[in-house]
Amino acid sequence: MPPLVPPFLVGLIVAPLAKRLLKPLVRGVVKTSVGLVLEVKKAAHEAGENIHDLAAEVAAEVVAAQVSAGDGGAPSGDGRRPAEVAVPHGEKDEAAARAEAEARSPKIRATAGVGKAH
Repeated sequence: MPPLVPPFLVGLIVAPLAKRLLKPLVRGVVKTSVGLVLEVKKAAHEAGENIHDLAAEVAAEVVAAQVSAGDGGAPSGDGRRPAEVAVPHGEKDEAAARAEAEARSPKIRATAGVGKAH
């Protein structure tokens, strides 16, 4: 009959080996996942910007077409300007919108891992 090795002894021997082998694997999976999430987030943000830019261009073209087809935006008989000449409330200058987006984006600290003892 072969000698019986208690399971806890097997665990004591296998645990450090598993740690050495699994830690780099898990670290690589986490690093890849974080990189992928950041890329998807960046792509979604760019797509949103493109949609907003497209909507602003279309709105400007519609307003320009209505102004050129109408009387040039002169006040109507009651003293008010036509509604289609008014600039939509949500439109901003492109440079101002990008500056605002950059100000709101989270900054990654370069010192996040400094001081950690391994």
